[in-house]
Amino acid sequence: MRRSDREITEKMEIMRIVEKCDVCRLAFVDNDVPYIVPMNFGFEYTDGKLILYFHGASEGKKHAIIAINPRACFEMDCSHKLIEAEEAAHYTMEYESVIGNGKISYITEKIEKTKALNYLMKQYARDKSFSFSDHVIESVTVFKLDVLEFAGKRLKRA
Repeated sequence: MRRSDREITEKMEIMRIVEKCDVCRLAFVDNDVPYIVPMNFGFEYTDGKLILYFHGASEGKKHAIIAINPRACFEMDCSHKLIEAEEAAHYTMEYESVIGNGKISYITEKIEKTKALNYLMKQYARDKSFSFSDHVIESVTVFKLDVLEFAGKRLKRA
């Protein structure tokens, strides 16, 4: 990372940023052309391994790309605040962000889908628990990104 003074090296501190984010941008490569999709997400972090969960329609451009190349990268950010200055060149922005990459796979088993959907709901409705009907489980497409590497970065002014 070019700005090591902004790098976050503590993984649990990075996870606290992930908890605060409400959109994860997934990026794919479609015939040498970047393709990025903002998505709702859930996550699981166990024994140093990060898994991001997503859901949606069962067809579309991202699924066509994943079928050819399941590798993807991601970005999420939060805690934005404009920092003003006397000169335009000294304006900046406070932020926290996480980037990484990994491999996508689809979740088809009912128990695993239910688990993934619960992680998704936990990201947005932390204090509630949910159950999902068989119809919902069967009709929704759920996939995960097994993250191979990730890094955190922040700029906070005093």
